[in-house]
Amino acid sequence: QVQLVESGGGLVQAGGSLRLSCAASGSIFSIGTMAWYRQATGKQRELVAAISSGGGNTNYVESVKGRFTISRDNAKNTVYLQMNSLKPDDTGVYYCNADIFSRGDDRYRNNWGQGTQVTVSS
Repeated sequence: QVQLVESGGGLVQAGGSLRLSCAASGSIFSIGTMAWYRQATGKQRELVAAISSGGGNTNYVESVKGRFTISRDNAKNTVYLQMNSLKPDDTGVYYCNADIFSRGDDRYRNNWGQGTQVTVSS
């Protein structure tokens, strides 16, 4: 059984910054791609940023390029999302997502965190 736990959300004024963290725990053998998604009220969940297992490849939704940075610390099984120059349109619940190979399992399985609220006021 693995678990993803996000932290770092909150209320911030437009132009401000927040740093989200997501730590994976449990009987983990390996973690593949890790990502952040967000969902605004009344909208579909969208991919915000993703990072490869080694951290060498990243991709971002166009609306956050140049403002957000995804990174990971494999020694801590943790992924981060540094969010700068925040806008009201960035408001939503941010979810961590990761492909995790658990010990004793036979393949990677996709896992979600519980979400953390980010609210950007104008």
